[in-house]
Amino acid sequence: MNRRILATCALPYANGPIHIGHMVEHVQGDIWVRAMRMAGHTVHFVCADDAHGTPIMLRAEREGITPEQLIADSNTQHQADFRDFHIGYDHYSSTHSPTNQALTVRIYEALRDAGHVESKPILQFYDPDRDIFLPDRFIKGECPNCHSKDQYGDSCEVCGKTYAPTDLIEPYSVISGAKPVQKESVHYFVRLGDFEAMLRAWLAERREAGALQGEVVNKLEEWFTDGLRSWDISRDKPYFGFELPDAPGKFFYVWLDAPVGYLASFSDYADANGLDKDAFIERDAAAAAGTEMVHFIGKDITYFHTLFWPAMLHGTGLRTPTAVNVHGFLTVNGAKMSKSRGTFINARTYLDHLDPDYLRYYLAALLGPTLADLDLDFKAFEDRVNSHLVGKWVNIASRCAGFVHKFFDGKLAARIDPELRQRYDDAVARLDACAALFEKREYAHAMRTVMSVADDTNAWIAEKAPWKMAKDDSLRDELHQVCSMAINLFRLLSAWLKPVVPATVARAETFLATETSAFADVREPLTDHLLAAFQPLMTRIDPKNIETMIEDAKESLAPAAAPTPAPAPAPAAAEDKGPATIGIDDFAKLDLRVGKVVACEHVEGADKLLRFELDAGDLGTRQIFSGIKAAYPEPEKLIGRNVVFIANLAPRKMRFGLSEGMILSAGEGGTDLNLIEVDAAAKPGASVR
Repeated sequence: MNRRILATCALPYANGPIHIGHMVEHVQGDIWVRAMRMAGHTVHFVCADDAHGTPIMLRAEREGITPEQLIADSNTQHQADFRDFHIGYDHYSSTHSPTNQALTVRIYEALRDAGHVESKPILQFYDPDRDIFLPDRFIKGECPNCHSKDQYGDSCEVCGKTYAPTDLIEPYSVISGAKPVQKESVHYFVRLGDFEAMLRAWLAERREAGALQGEVVNKLEEWFTDGLRSWDISRDKPYFGFELPDAPGKFFYVWLDAPVGYLASFSDYADANGLDKDAFIERDAAAAAGTEMVHFIGKDITYFHTLFWPAMLHGTGLRTPTAVNVHGFLTVNGAKMSKSRGTFINARTYLDHLDPDYLRYYLAALLGPTLADLDLDFKAFEDRVNSHLVGKWVNIASRCAGFVHKFFDGKLAARIDPELRQRYDDAVARLDACAALFEKREYAHAMRTVMSVADDTNAWIAEKAPWKMAKDDSLRDELHQVCSMAINLFRLLSAWLKPVVPATVARAETFLATETSAFADVREPLTDHLLAAFQPLMTRIDPKNIETMIEDAKESLAPAAAPTPAPAPAPAAAEDKGPATIGIDDFAKLDLRVGKVVACEHVEGADKLLRFELDAGDLGTRQIFSGIKAAYPEPEKLIGRNVVFIANLAPRKMRFGLSEGMILSAGEGGTDLNLIEVDAAAKPGASVR
């Protein structure tokens, strides 16, 4: 069955360059699209820049250019970066387009006319020096919870507490440094609660269909507990964006018009190519046509894409997403991307030093359908690319191509022995499973399957030893058979690697003198086929190139003089600025205690949590949920151990119960976590000093 699919990745914000954190998502989406096309489906792949908001306006002002010029320049740079990473978008647009404005207004007016929009006055911070209302991330002050200085207006980076900007102690404007004042303004809201029943049903359907991860649905269901809050969709001038049609001086909040960019970009593409856009966009037409809409997003923007977005679409008579594929973040060498360490790497900086197919393969070898974060370990990166792509896959062709050209004029054997044909058919059967793995985003499993066939092929070549056969004229026919089959197996593997490393496979196809456009094309081996001269397809990674790239990243990504945070729908990659220096008084605020584990068990419905009951001495019994399940799969073995926990951390109400503290452990996360133990002689509840 030929499925018809509209696929998108989250829209990068036009306020900065593309970096390797973005590439996790865009590579994941591109691999999926390429694989689905090779499986015989029709997929339209579009994206756009998210081009509105206060950060855009302020950056353009600092640079002495118009916002329009800023977003045009960013769009050109973003498209070049994606193109050079072989991300094959059919159309790449901008949310600052007439089509996007028309669709945004249509959605707003449909929601308004159906009674889902209300207006009401709100108090918000205002910069009296700049005459501008301040977004949360443009306000800083002292955290009301842990009293750390210079924290943003929505959450503290030190203790993780979230709060309203008005809760900050001694707030100040990031733009001017002035003390902000509270000022009343009328804002427009969508009553999200009107869509609760629809959203519950939509989420349940997505979970049942495997079109939204269960852990995502579990988290979203927590938002329904106290009722869905109305969603603020307007901002006051000055603001770079689209003005509300019935409220002069009010502009659509970036999160309203940004996801509309998916539909606007596809609409422009459809108009230019004579496609029936209604069959992909309008609810009734899409249902009749059986089309799909699939999003790839980072886990930080799940709320917007799985609550606001489907509600907006449903309320307008537009189709809702068929699937929302959520992925985790990218760390580098086990830590957050860091400018000071040179691991906050722009896409262009990477491209200046390394082949993009290296990173595409490395990410594919790690990516699965979960929300787990991925780590770009540069040593593992070097080893995996050199071993898998060069040492296993390319090695098959390089070992045998020379014999075909030297002894057989570059032509493959005209027949295939039955024993060798069986070897080929067995490899086809094993690799056929990768089609379903690609569709389910089980890329790591698919790559293991491909490399397993490559391993077996190399072992078979070593067993046959064509370099020895070449010395014996009586073995010419067998040599021809073996080398021809090796080249055919190389072609077979190339087809299944094509969605992942398309540029390298294109070079391989030049050598093979044939192009593969579908997985079905390689079910039959080539016979009596003339090859082109073999040229090196891929070189091994030189660690010096990685070192140089890191040094260049340090130079090109020096911290900016003023922050320009982006509320944009793009996968985030946090910057690690290193731990702040504290005084003894700060340390004294932590009440660290010894707790004896009296019970420990798995938490039903949770992927990462263990539930601890601790004997905390005079403090009584404490229940703590800790995300260390991957490191301790047999929690009952922890009973009786002494651990260290923070006793004065505010209790956190979770879906599974109340967590009354935090247990300390060492490591980078996942399976690399080790509980901090205390000698058995320590009494439960004893202070740790």
